[in-house]
This record gives sequence, structure tokens and C-alpha cells, in this order.
Amino acid sequence: MKKIAISIGDINGIGVQIALKSHDTIKKICNPIYCIDKKTLKNAAKLLDLKVPRDFNISGKYTTCSINPGVIKKDSGRYSYESFLKAIDLAKKKKVDAICTLPINKKAWEQAGVSYVGHTDMLRDVFKKDAIMMLGCDELFVALYTEHIPLKDVPKYIKTKKLEIFFKDFYKCIGEQKEKIGVLALNPHGGDGGVLGDEERKIEKAIKNINKKLKDEIFELLVPDIAFTPHTREKYKYMVAMYHDQGLAPLKALYFDKSINVSLNLPIIRTSVDHGTAFDIAYKNKDISNISYINAINEAILL
Repeated sequence: MKKIAISIGDINGIGVQIALKSHDTIKKICNPIYCIDKKTLKNAAKLLDLKVPRDFNISGKYTTCSINPGVIKKDSGRYSYESFLKAIDLAKKKKVDAICTLPINKKAWEQAGVSYVGHTDMLRDVFKKDAIMMLGCDELFVALYTEHIPLKDVPKYIKTKKLEIFFKDFYKCIGEQKEKIGVLALNPHGGDGGVLGDEERKIEKAIKNINKKLKDEIFELLVPDIAFTPHTREKYKYMVAMYHDQGLAPLKALYFDKSINVSLNLPIIRTSVDHGTAFDIAYKNKDISNISYINAINEAILL
């Protein structure tokens, strides 16, 4: 079985609960290595009134972190960052076959002095590669052209050459399939011929250029407000969104429990759950769905 390093996420969130409650399931399909220390694990399990399985394999040494359920703290931000660093180190040294990450809190990372806004941003810098963030499930995957940037800055990133490179990398990462890939326009109604914005001209040019190189009409521009309707959605397994919420708001409305996050265009395999730290229910022993986590583990095994 493959070895999977599991970055534990923000210790004040639901990551440890998901990891502990899912262990008996995932150990049947992989050898999980949890990036958490014994003391912190023991303290978290006590708060959750859960037992730590004897075969719960842990790895790494981390900065001491007290647990404050549901609270944004710099020490929990530092801990989740160090946990992810350990997972990356294990992958780089080929001690594991892949990484699966549980959710972090970006504000906690900022308070801890971490210079990255998230996992993908960090992976992009560590490996000096243009990592692509893709989320979804078997029914539909959505890749993000821009990720964690303010909405007002998105139009600045709409450049033909950069889009063309993104399309080329994305096409290669998904196996150079001949399926149509829908590309969401930036503006309402696809710009309405420039009346509502002219960024679509750059997007269309990038699509024309990449399709010419692929010698096939693979990429197609879609009007955003109809892209996720049943009639349109059934035509595409893959879509590209110009910005975060354009793609993820409808995706999560459709497939929230099932969706996962996959980092493409990297020398390592990394998958993740498609949800946040859920501070509002952390350590309250509420029933938490682990479907996204199980799906992320399965995808890491398959890749």
C-alpha cells in the first residue's frame, strides 16, 4: 500500500477529529503518516473524548502548541505550517508517495509570520513550479486561473500569454484528454461584445492559440451564469474559472461533501479536503462528514 503523509491542519479546527475518526477506514487503503507530535495528539484526543489508535503512526517535532478550540492563534498557525513542512519533507525525500492536507486558517498563518497565503502558494514557491489549484469530484473538476487574490485585482492577471501557458499546463496535467474544457468568461454575459468589459478578447485569443497548437477545439469559452446549469455542465468534466469564487461557489453548492482539492503541475502529489477549519464546531463532538477527506486520500492513491 502507498504511504500518505497527512498534514494535520490547524490544531484548533476539525482536522484532528477527522483524522482520528477516519483512521480505521483509511488504514485499509494506505499507510497514513500523521504530521503531529505525541503530546499535542494526546491533548486533542482528550478534548475530543477519543482514543488514539495504537497504529496511529506520527512523525515530526513541532513548536509547542496549546489547543484553543475554534480560536485563531499564531501558535496554531505556526503548528499547521510546520506540519505541512514536514509532509513536504517526507515527500521530497520519497519517504511517502503523496501528501494529503487537512484545513489551515490563513489568518493564523499570517499571525505566525508565514509569508504564504495557503498550501498551493507555498508549494509553488518550494518547488519553483506554477502549481495549479483544481477542485472537484468525478462529476466535475474546476481549475482556478487566479486563486487567493482580491477580486479587484483579477482583471490585471487576465493576459493572453499567461492564460495560454496555464491552458497548456492544465491540459498536460489532466492527461491530454480529448474532452472539451470549458473556460469561464470574466464578465457577465461574456462581456457582451465589450459592452460589459473587454477581458474576454484576451481570453478568446489565448483559447484560439492553444487550440491551434493542440490541433483540436479543446478549450471553449463559456458564459459564467449558465456554465453550471445541468444542460451545460453535463458537457464538461473540466472547467477553468478566472477567479476563486466564480468557480468554487457553484461547485461547492453542487458537490460540497464530495469535492477535494488537487495541486497539479508539481513533482509531488498533493490532495486536500475541500472545506475549512470549521472553528464553529471544532471540539464539540458534532458529527462531521469525512467524505471529502476519504475522497482526497483515494485520489492521492490513484494519482
